[in-house]
Amino acid sequence: MKKETTEREEFIRVGTTLYKLVNQPRLNGGYVRKRIVWNNETLRQDYGKDYLATVPKYDGFCTVPDHVDYRPVVDKFLNLYEPIEHRPQQGEFPCIRSLVRHIFSEQYELGMDYLQLLYLKPVQKLPILLLVSEERNTGKSTFLNFLKAVFQNNVTFNTNEDFRSQFNSDWTGKLLIVVDEVLLNRREDSERLKNLSTTLSYKVEAKGKDRDEIAFFAKFVLCSN
Repeated sequence: MKKETTEREEFIRVGTTLYKLVNQPRLNGGYVRKRIVWNNETLRQDYGKDYLATVPKYDGFCTVPDHVDYRPVVDKFLNLYEPIEHRPQQGEFPCIRSLVRHIFSEQYELGMDYLQLLYLKPVQKLPILLLVSEERNTGKSTFLNFLKAVFQNNVTFNTNEDFRSQFNSDWTGKLLIVVDEVLLNRREDSERLKNLSTTLSYKVEAKGKDRDEIAFFAKFVLCSN
């Protein structure tokens, strides 16, 4: 029984900190991969004093997005950017074409270029994509879910309060930051979006941790009525 538990659970050490890798359940029935800070002594008690020597070790974290030639480890640094599980194949895509044409209308080619650049050049700066319609059931949420399906854990859905929070470690390393029903009713909201869409680096801050500067490549997709 103990052997089965050992094979099922995963641990890593990054710098001097030990983490347990877990799949955290989500409300939609899926899971999100999480790293939980673990205790060395607890690991020894559970698996013996020699188990710690078998735990993979990395010098630190990095965020290197790549959908074509993804590397989970870059020069002994653990890549926080998530791999996507599918690869494009040649063929027809009538449903996707219909969705993109519906969302972008006469700017269909621009929409297709936007999606291609997201996949092939994830670090390239792109304009903020703002989807605006006074009507309901226009396909905006479907398009956001499509982006999530394509780029998976590299897309985060934020609320207005998430975006305004100073604790940003959950979303600064993402490819796309999506805010549905965005309310930009404050001047500082617009200024922050403007600055983030053009900045090359950003201060990351998590609760109880020091700030750390990272390269910032996230794009924003906003929906508003």
